[in-house]
Amino acid sequence: MRHIVYKTRHLTNIGMKNGINFTSLNAWTDRLRPVAEEAGRATLEVRKRGFEVLSKNDTSPVTEADQIAEGIIVAVLEQLAPDVPIVAEERFAAEGSPDFEGENFWLVDALDGTKEFIKGGDDYTVNIALVWNGVPTLGIVHAPARNETYLGVVDPNGTGRRAEVWRGGKPTKISVRPRGPSVVITGSKSHEVPELMGPFLAKYNVEKKIVIGSSLKFCLVAEGVADLYPRFGPTCEWDIGAGHAVVRAAGGRVHTFDGAEIPYKKPGFLNGRFLAEGNV
Repeated sequence: MRHIVYKTRHLTNIGMKNGINFTSLNAWTDRLRPVAEEAGRATLEVRKRGFEVLSKNDTSPVTEADQIAEGIIVAVLEQLAPDVPIVAEERFAAEGSPDFEGENFWLVDALDGTKEFIKGGDDYTVNIALVWNGVPTLGIVHAPARNETYLGVVDPNGTGRRAEVWRGGKPTKISVRPRGPSVVITGSKSHEVPELMGPFLAKYNVEKKIVIGSSLKFCLVAEGVADLYPRFGPTCEWDIGAGHAVVRAAGGRVHTFDGAEIPYKKPGFLNGRFLAEGNV
């Protein structure tokens, strides 16, 4: 397995605090969409030729595809915005929690749904998010095996939003759907907590439940295919940042079960329980 080696850097956000706006966010998104897709093609190439599965310290699986894809993305981010820190899953696993000031940083999960990838499924994703002032403002979720890319941009100054999905090389605008008398729920293939999910579902007239892997659950909510994505099991911020931005841009919310906004840059970048929902 090829290992990606990173230099440890202690960064600040000096020079970027006043330089971000809707135009620059859109320009970054347009630059990074092909990068996410390039990383996705790299994962497909690794799958085609075969790969070894190793375990990280937390016993979760990791493959060469995770590391190669992350290396592709991180290299571009370091050039695109050298003043903005990067929190990337495999870098975090190798080096521990990064040390930086402020609440502006990139989140990278270059292969979310490694178990799906290993099994040959098509539900895994490449994720890039920009957290600005503690809130996801830019998100890219690319599903390589599906050839789909979801984008979400929310101007921190409140002047615009952009939510779209790319299929066949063309973008289509997306938005959450109006809430009706029944709801469509989406949930995890391998991380559901039945003793908590059951009582939650009992509160709703559930039309159907869509079980799918990775951050695509956020995208189903953003596209109006599902109404709710409740998550009771543990996640990390890089698992949700990009999907959170896409849902926000499409008009929905991702929050705790008591309605509070999800904070970012938490200790260990670990999340508690949350709910992604469409029209609220």
